[in-house]
Amino acid sequence: MTPRSFRVLPLLLLLIAVLAGSGCKSIKGAFKDKDADEGQPVETLYDRGHRSMTRGNWAGAENTFKRLVAQYPYGPYTEQALIETAYAQYKAGKHDDAISSIDRFIRTYPTHRQTAYMYYLRGLTDSSRQTVFLQKVWKLDASRRDLATPQQAFNDFQIVVERYPNSRYADDARARMADLRNLFARHELDVALYYLRRTAYVAAADRAKRVLEVYPQSKYQSDAVATLAVAYTGLGNKALADDARRVLQQNDPNHPYLTGDDWPDYPSTLRKLNPFAGDKSPLEMDDNDDD
Repeated sequence: MTPRSFRVLPLLLLLIAVLAGSGCKSIKGAFKDKDADEGQPVETLYDRGHRSMTRGNWAGAENTFKRLVAQYPYGPYTEQALIETAYAQYKAGKHDDAISSIDRFIRTYPTHRQTAYMYYLRGLTDSSRQTVFLQKVWKLDASRRDLATPQQAFNDFQIVVERYPNSRYADDARARMADLRNLFARHELDVALYYLRRTAYVAAADRAKRVLEVYPQSKYQSDAVATLAVAYTGLGNKALADDARRVLQQNDPNHPYLTGDDWPDYPSTLRKLNPFAGDKSPLEMDDNDDD
């Protein structure tokens, strides 16, 4: 070892000692923060978690309720803490964690008085997966996204309505089912109009009939009938086209197909080339849209 190395060595040792000391303090601080709830009475932990909830501190509430469950795995406070954990995760946008917590609760307490609420909360969680940042900013049409999670949400709301018809959540679950049914109908009709634009009239008619048969009384019922009229006209089947037009006249005489307006209102080619234009369904014209 050279004389220069002997001079540098003490400095290196000093630096290592300083870093090690600061690192130990950081580690001790982390453990101190992590164990702030260690050994607290169950009532104290629950009240602390509830205060975090009222302040919108979802992460803090989740951590406190998890600590409660870990320290006190049995009892009414534990059951409520599991419910609050799932809600805090839902509010924080941690959908997978919320679903996991809800599933755990339902498996553990299948006859609990709050089971109806947990099915309802699972429906809300799956529904909210579609309300993401990009959809809000770019106005993406939820009916054109993957409908697996909305279908799961529909199933959960249906469980609430059918198994717990007298629960406080049944009416809202029923209303959300109607909204989701409209979403599914819109998806089917968008596909029908896609086929219609490409003169695939048989496929368009099949999709439109599916809307009427599977999702009766949806808000897109008149559009489905109008699609049938256009498709049958394209196929040269005047009798069926006239029947569809007559049904539409009886039920929705002001429909744009009957009044001579441009229907379906397909987006222009220029709009389709604009990557910032967002989704535009031919079903409805947004007053703020510019083609």
